[in-house]
Amino acid sequence: MQTFGQQLINGLSLGSIYALLALGYTMVYGIIKLINFAHGDIYMLGAFWGYYSLKSLHFNFVAALLSAMVICAVSGVIIEYFAYRPLRHSPRITALITAIGVSFLLENGMSYFVGASARSFPQAIKVVTYHWSGLRVSNVQLLILGTACLLMILLELIIKRTKMGKAMRAVSVDPEAAQLVGINLNHTISFTFALGSAMAGAAGVLIGLYYNSIDPLMGMTPGIKAFVAAVIGGIGSVPGASLGGFIIGILETGVQAIGLSAYKDAVVYFVLIVILLVLPAGIFGKRTKEKV
Repeated sequence: MQTFGQQLINGLSLGSIYALLALGYTMVYGIIKLINFAHGDIYMLGAFWGYYSLKSLHFNFVAALLSAMVICAVSGVIIEYFAYRPLRHSPRITALITAIGVSFLLENGMSYFVGASARSFPQAIKVVTYHWSGLRVSNVQLLILGTACLLMILLELIIKRTKMGKAMRAVSVDPEAAQLVGINLNHTISFTFALGSAMAGAAGVLIGLYYNSIDPLMGMTPGIKAFVAAVIGGIGSVPGASLGGFIIGILETGVQAIGLSAYKDAVVYFVLIVILLVLPAGIFGKRTKEKV
């Protein structure tokens, strides 16, 4: 039971990172039906900005986290404006290929400017480990989980309680009808990209603090896993993306605990296949009928 409890704690900490990333995927898909494969690289940008702000600008952790969210939000809006907006009425495959191209551009661009080697993330917080009933919990794990949960709650409040959140939900249901009632489609989509990218930036700083190592290719695998988390939870569902992230985190740490670290990625995709066979729309997804 102690081993199970310990892996559950580790899984929740890691899962909160995947949940933050999955939120960006699910919001963008819910609005414009685009799978933004460059989202994982926005997370990488957030990690590198956190590194730079802590090491060179001597920010504290909170300032580094908030500034990374702002930088990534602006980056997300710029990417949407130049890469995705001109292709909004093109076939979906065109936008998908463009997203993959933007992903490679960010990865290789960062490798060119800062080098491809990994670097140690500054320890902004002194690590303190708490022991309780044979379980070990660090203050960093608690900080990551608490910060992620706070951001997810704030995101839910923005979507449910604000005017822009209402506009996002309207555009998600019917973009043409939303425009007819006076909703600015471009502003709403840009705001969605900013919000999702800010969550990815926060996740990048938190993962740097958790693993103490970052590199220009760090967003590739977590980005795909976060997309899997969004699909498992039900693509387009914010609560589903959060739940899917925690499921992936717990699965990954559980597989590592039983000595199958080499298969941790394979297990994630196996679970995805099983869930889609049973629940094709995901856990919280809704089946929709299309008129043909």
